[in-house]
Amino acid sequence: MYPNQRNRRLRQSPAIRALVSESQLTVNDLMLPLFICEGTQVKESIDAMPGCFRLSLDLLKEEVKTVWSMGIKAVLIFVKVADNLKDNHGTEAINPAGLMQRAVREIKSTVPEMVVMTDVALDPYSSYGHDGIVEHNKILNDPTIEVLAQMALSHAQAGADFVAPSDMMDGRVLKIRTTLEEAGFLDTGIMSYSAKYASAFYGPFREALDSAPGFGDKQTYQMDSANRLEAINETLRDIEEGADIVMIKPGLAYLDIVREIRDNIDAPIAVYQVSGEYAMLKAAAEKGWLDHDAVMVEQLLAFKRAGANLIATYHAKEAAQLIS
Repeated sequence: MYPNQRNRRLRQSPAIRALVSESQLTVNDLMLPLFICEGTQVKESIDAMPGCFRLSLDLLKEEVKTVWSMGIKAVLIFVKVADNLKDNHGTEAINPAGLMQRAVREIKSTVPEMVVMTDVALDPYSSYGHDGIVEHNKILNDPTIEVLAQMALSHAQAGADFVAPSDMMDGRVLKIRTTLEEAGFLDTGIMSYSAKYASAFYGPFREALDSAPGFGDKQTYQMDSANRLEAINETLRDIEEGADIVMIKPGLAYLDIVREIRDNIDAPIAVYQVSGEYAMLKAAAEKGWLDHDAVMVEQLLAFKRAGANLIATYHAKEAAQLIS
């Protein structure tokens, strides 16, 4: 007696498997984070992130041309700020001639169609390495969101398509949305890091930007890794406050959170495959322990299967080449 239904009938060939595939990965799903630094003809390798670099603005122009030619339609910008420009209030963050603002203008003048998303947080600009203003070793919420709103506005004025607050201060999405609306930037989007966890996976990124906290950790504002329901509440609040896209960060260890949020909201969801996830695969592949490309695609498909619309990944160029 044989079963009427044999599941293997739908797995017999690549063509059949493609026809019935439940999740598809395309280049349209990919967003490339880029690290920017001062100087000319600067391409600094990041030791903990093989294949990733800090780029000066002149090389950034060539990079975005390449990225666009590969079909990648969005970049997420981070800047490495000189120590002498850092202070407790992130003053440099709202400088209209600052590195972030110049980077946005360079990208939009080079490839106007590229979707430019900008990091909105104080840690790259803070003398304490924290995402907010510090007083007596405490990160202040309300004074911080005032600066974040002005920072976001300066990015919009430079031409950013989306601002991406990654700080996890309470109420910052509403403050940013209100500030943008009042200034006439009705079409500037907000991609909020709605469920950003206090994760140990961020180490290589902090090396890239020299933005590790100078004291303590970020657990008073980033989420506890043990919490699931809190992520839904955080995300719903951000949408109510005006977020257009919501993000979960990190990615692989939080696929359950991606699925939970997908089941509870209709807004576009982004997931960030963070530096530690990237570095682990690179290290294992270098040792010959894993097939780099096969594992990379499997991980990216996992984000899609969990419910993500967009994937911020340092693998974006490698994945785009494979997909094409």
